[in-house]
This record gives sequence, structure tokens and C-alpha cells, in this order.
Amino acid sequence: MTDELVWATATELCRRYSRKELSPVEVVDSALKRAERLQPHLNFLVLLDADGARAAAKASEARWQKGEPLSPLDGVPTAIKDTTNVKGWPTRLGSHATDETPVADDAPIVGRFRAAGMAILGKSTTPEFGWKALTDSPLQGTTRNPWNPKHSPGGSSGGASSMTAAGVAPFNHGNDGGGSIRIPAAHTGLVGLKPSYGRIAQYPAESPFSDVVSQGVLARSVLDTALALNISAGPDARDWRSLPADPRDHTVGLDDGVRGWRIGLSLDFGHVKADPEVRELVAAAAKRFEALGAHVEDVGPLIDPLQQSFEALWIGSFATRLKQIPTQLHAKLDPGFRAAAENGLSITLADYARSYEARSKLARELALWHQKYDLLLAPVTPTAAPPVETLYNSEAFPRWTKGAPYTLPCNLTGQPAASMPAGLTRAGLPVGLQLIGPPRADHRVLQAMRAYESATGWTWPQPKILEALAKL
Repeated sequence: MTDELVWATATELCRRYSRKELSPVEVVDSALKRAERLQPHLNFLVLLDADGARAAAKASEARWQKGEPLSPLDGVPTAIKDTTNVKGWPTRLGSHATDETPVADDAPIVGRFRAAGMAILGKSTTPEFGWKALTDSPLQGTTRNPWNPKHSPGGSSGGASSMTAAGVAPFNHGNDGGGSIRIPAAHTGLVGLKPSYGRIAQYPAESPFSDVVSQGVLARSVLDTALALNISAGPDARDWRSLPADPRDHTVGLDDGVRGWRIGLSLDFGHVKADPEVRELVAAAAKRFEALGAHVEDVGPLIDPLQQSFEALWIGSFATRLKQIPTQLHAKLDPGFRAAAENGLSITLADYARSYEARSKLARELALWHQKYDLLLAPVTPTAAPPVETLYNSEAFPRWTKGAPYTLPCNLTGQPAASMPAGLTRAGLPVGLQLIGPPRADHRVLQAMRAYESATGWTWPQPKILEALAKL
């Protein structure tokens, strides 16, 4: 596969499959070779299944030859984040507290990728239990950013973002419980949609974090993101919280634009101190919506600081996880996770209940706000990608003010939100613009993403990432 096709979207690959100009076997072979070459430098995979991926590609090739693909994404390679079950493979969650026991069932999104004919390359890295917005773990080591390997690709879907930005596959699976799709997308210049909570079913769904997590992908184009949502959305009997089936084709109306929309912009939510470069890039990106015919206004303070209301919810969930781990393994845990979890042991039921009351209040307030506004724009993160040695939730990089202050609100409310590239800092690192939609209005967020994408001229591969990859 040529360098040009390394950076092709899934849509472009399948167009060429349909014309018999290209075979899924060629694409998957190339993806495997690229993964093997870049893995020692970027560490984005924990498992590579070359034989399984090639078998899926061979079957896809036969279907395309007959003109009978299973879906518009038949034969596209992808990887699954190692917080998510793939039948016959272990789910290690980046932790020594897990083992190599193969799981018995595919998670719903994995089953739907298989039913669509996609070729699953392997499993991508995550921090331990997906607990933080960087990707390193005691079990699997440090994952690096293709734009600059001295920096993190974000987290917790950092393996997925690193793979996608490095040209291994057009999009890769991730999930988002506090920003874990949007943050790595922002740090690597990708498109990252956190769908509405329950839009894509999940199983198992018994983790302490499952009521804030949404499944999705990190991609290089909005159309690919919409196609991935088409094939993965829908209920599953194993997930009682999944939304009812929606027959909507998310590619229909994608190019209808945002003319006449009322859009709010909040650069700080009233309390977040973002780097000046981040503020400048996001403010400039927001102006593009005015050129597209939308009315954009600064809405000022919007969301109260999160820590006081939601610390109990978060570290209480960590403590629940800690109690499930044998004491003799505690010394092998990520020290940051362990410290937060041990602090959570003192959380009371009353503390937890107050957090849920605050969550209901936040969801109600934002839903009412969206009766006036079609979209909310904000930064994704207060900084560009931090160095890989950054200690998350430390005094230098606190979770609530530098980690996920812009992204976590949408996990608490369940509403759809996305990251789009806002540009590069002077140091050459990407910054993300966050697009937040009303409850369950995934189609509206995708439509805004597509309008913005068409106006920016941001295309892959970016020259600076080619320069960085050439040095590996």
C-alpha cells in the first residue's frame, strides 16, 4: 500500500474496494506491517492478531469481488481499546491485577464491527483501568504521541489516538468516561466523537464507571465517524441502559451546514485557566462558524468548578475498584490510581448521593441552556499534550483543573460532544475545539463537525507529523 493510502479514510478505501482497484488483503497487510514498524517507537498495541486480521481481510475480499459487502466499512482495519472485551482475548485493562484469561463474549461494539466485516488488528493501550487522561500503565508501559514522542497522546484512549494519527488504520475504537475519546483526539489532531450515553450499547457494564462511559472511535474524518456510528449504534439486551434503536443514517444531512444556528462559546466555563495559546486557537476556530452563517456569542461563566461536587463520585468509584483487587497486588498498581482510590475509601453514601444530586442539577441546567442554543463550543483541554513523564493528578497536573475540566461535564450529563482540530501551538502540538450538542442530538453534533471540517482545510497527513514519523 502506498503512502497515499496509508492516510486514506475508510470511505476512500471502500470506494476503491468497490471498484476492485484495491483489496482489503493489501490494506490489512500494510496496516500490520506499519503497526509492527512503529510499535517499538510509540507503543500503541498490547496485542496484535495478524492471522485473524488477514483471515477477516480475505473473507472481505471475496465479498467485494462478488459485490456483496456486509457494510460500507467491510474490510477496513481497526483496533479495540484494551478496556473492551474481544472474544478469545484477555482484557488486561493495563493492570497487573488482571490476567491472561480469554473472555467469552465480544462487547457489543466489537460484535457490530465483526458483523460489518471489519478486520480487527488487535488491542490498543490504555492507562490502568482507563483512570487518567494520559496513557501509561505499570503493565504495558508508556504510549507516545506521533507528533512528538516526548509527549503523551492523551488518554485513556491513547493507544487508539497514537495508532490513528500514525497512519496505521483510518479509525480505531475508544471509549470516553471523562474525556477519553475527546482528549486524545485533541492531543493528536483527530476527530473524536463521544456519542450520547447509551447510543452504543456496552457490556460488561458493571464497572463503577459504566454509567458515564460512551463507546466510539477516533478517526481522521467526520464521514468515517458517522459511518462508524451507523454500524455500532443500537441497543443490546445485555445493557439495560442502552438507547432504543434509531433508524437514522448519520451520513444523511451531514452537509446541511450550520447557517442560522445559535452557538455559545465559553473559553473557560467561568473557572478553567487554559493556556493562552489554547484560548487563542479555540477562539479563532469558533470564528469559522460565523463565516458558515451561524451566530456565535460568548456566553461567559456556564459550569461551576467540578471538584467539590464530583470528587466523591470519582474517587468513590476508584475505591470500589480497589476493593475488588487482592491486597497483595496493590503494590503493583499505578501509584496515582492507588492514591486516589485509597482517598476514596473514606467517601460515605451521603457524599455519593450528593454527587448524584449535583449531576442531575448539571444535566437539567445544560438541557435548559440548549433550548436557546444549538451548540456549545469550548476547548477540549487547558493545555496541549503534556510530556510523557507528567504525573497525572499531581500538584503540577491536577485532574480537575488540567486533566479533564472541559470534558467531564458531558459524561455526567450524557450529552454528545466531540473534538475537532483547532490548529497547532508554536511548538507544533495539536489543540482541540470541543463541540457540545443537546441531549441525544448526535446528528446535530456530526453536522456541525462536518461544517467545521469543510471550512478548515485540515487534511491528513499533516506535514509536521510526517516530519516526526520520518525520524522514528
